[in-house]
Amino acid sequence: MDSAADEGKLDSIFSKIGELSQVQRYLIYFGTIVVLLGCFIWLSYLPKNGKIVELEDQLEKVEQELKVVTIKAAKLPRLQKEIKAAEVEFRIVKETLPEKKDIPSLLTSISQAGRAADLEFRLFEPKKEKKRDFYAEIPVGLQISGSYHNLAVFFDSISRLSRIVNIKNLKLKKGKDKLSINCQAVTYRFLESKEAKK
Repeated sequence: MDSAADEGKLDSIFSKIGELSQVQRYLIYFGTIVVLLGCFIWLSYLPKNGKIVELEDQLEKVEQELKVVTIKAAKLPRLQKEIKAAEVEFRIVKETLPEKKDIPSLLTSISQAGRAADLEFRLFEPKKEKKRDFYAEIPVGLQISGSYHNLAVFFDSISRLSRIVNIKNLKLKKGKDKLSINCQAVTYRFLESKEAKK
């Protein structure tokens, strides 16, 4: 009974549409297409388009990150070479910084260089070391007398030592026949990891 009523309703709708003019039928036809198209755009196209825009933004970010990573990857071999060169340089510097056990022999070398240059040591006083970041300074107070030429020979001998020794606070006084020299010979030692942490 319900299906017969539904068929009757549909027949009355189609008969009413049949009575409409051709322009009105075209308007209904195009209106239906516009409504269906609007529903499609609203329900399907716009959400998917928003997702597409979001994915395009993500793709652009990933491409930029990829460019940055590619540039860094291109620099990697050069950086590895620089690290190896720095490690070699560090080893060389470390070799010029004696360890604690080498300090007495180094001080003996300084003393022997002075005697070999015919200098007279009036004072040879190792002082308290001063700790820095990864090394310690070991100053030695020196009072020496001798000729200018002998002093130059002594400084030349010091510069040829395998370890680093700097002469600081140099003061010269002219005597009757000799120079009186006050200075500090500063050598350095590499701090062990435990000392450096402290």
